[in-house]
Amino acid sequence: MPSDLTGAQIYNPKTGEFSVKKGPIFTNLLLADEINRAPAKVQAALLEVMAERQVTIADESFKLDQPFLVMATQNPVEQEGTYQLPEAQLDRFMLKTVLDYNTLEEELEVVKRVAISGFEQVEQVADIADIADIRQQFEKIHVDDAVQNYMLKIIFATRYPQDYGLDSIKHYIEFGASPRASIDLYKASCAKALIRGNDFVTPLDIASVVTEVLQHRIVLSYQAQAENMSVKAIIKQILEAIQVP
Repeated sequence: MPSDLTGAQIYNPKTGEFSVKKGPIFTNLLLADEINRAPAKVQAALLEVMAERQVTIADESFKLDQPFLVMATQNPVEQEGTYQLPEAQLDRFMLKTVLDYNTLEEELEVVKRVAISGFEQVEQVADIADIADIRQQFEKIHVDDAVQNYMLKIIFATRYPQDYGLDSIKHYIEFGASPRASIDLYKASCAKALIRGNDFVTPLDIASVVTEVLQHRIVLSYQAQAENMSVKAIIKQILEAIQVP
């Protein structure tokens, strides 16, 4: 039930009053493992919290402590007993990363750490104050007007590909990226610049995050699915068509 996640009002028969019992969603990092196994009503409980950073229980709204982040996983192989995530919810996730099989070296390291040595103790590497400091640095990242226009042209090319000389992919796209995609591409590019140690965004920063920002937001047409056209291939063609500033 959604209340298992968000919380609920509990009636106290002794006092005759209701009190609020907050759910596990009141945290800094929420991990929704195999989110597509949650029923639609439970998934819908995340819509408000991911967009507004607040939870409404009965007639009262509660702001969440900052920082707040939702991470989710889903198994793309097994579909029995799963529920497809609606586009409105997918759009609230900033990034989507597709994980492939490990390399031989990576899997050997997994075996050594888990099967041989056992799980290592996790140690804290940052606290909320550290994250707040990083956010302040993030807010100082400069994005030139030409770079901003480059970002938006990429987004608009998913909606109106014919306006950017991409008539060949127009029939593959049912719905293009939303305004949230523009916001998240801006934020992700700034974050990438910060990770690189720069105080300004370059087209390289945009190119390194654009696939993760867009691949869950572009809805393919039936023709694209029939011809095995992937979202990644469409994004690649868009990047090749848009002139880099």
